[in-house]
Amino acid sequence: MCVIETSPVVETRRLLLRAPGPQDIPAIARLANDPDIARMTCRMPHPFGQGDAEDFVIAVAAQDPNKAATFLIEHEDQGPVGVIGMFEDADVAPEAGYWIGRPFWGRGFATEALEGALVWASKRWKRQAMMSGHFADNPASGRVLEKAGFLYTGETRKRFSKARGEPVDTRMMVWLA
Repeated sequence: MCVIETSPVVETRRLLLRAPGPQDIPAIARLANDPDIARMTCRMPHPFGQGDAEDFVIAVAAQDPNKAATFLIEHEDQGPVGVIGMFEDADVAPEAGYWIGRPFWGRGFATEALEGALVWASKRWKRQAMMSGHFADNPASGRVLEKAGFLYTGETRKRFSKARGEPVDTRMMVWLA
């Protein structure tokens, strides 16, 4: 018997979290090609073009679903607004990361998506903890994490930002189910 694992879908009040597909490449490239978004992430390059978006969609499709899940954040009326992902890393608990396109900042989408992803991860992966962090010069991301229930660990790490080309002080946080 062959079992095919389908991509997870998470629904929140206003958002749908789903696997990004080829149809999303133009929107991902348009939203992600913002230096103020890229510089607040570890892995995102800047500039971020169509080829980067294509590579991203291919990489997500190749993820091991037992160790990583990446979702396109889609608003019911606005379409794609950002991306959220969770993955196994060096920490004891999986790590969560996200970004929201500039036109959608300040609307609570990041918090809503993160809360939905945390519920999914705790059920799917049976984990009771999740790690995350934000660059010290991005307190808005810290507020998103706090609203979703993350607490500061007191640890600051140097994390490399591809867009900045250098390590950045990162304030670490933990979420406990």
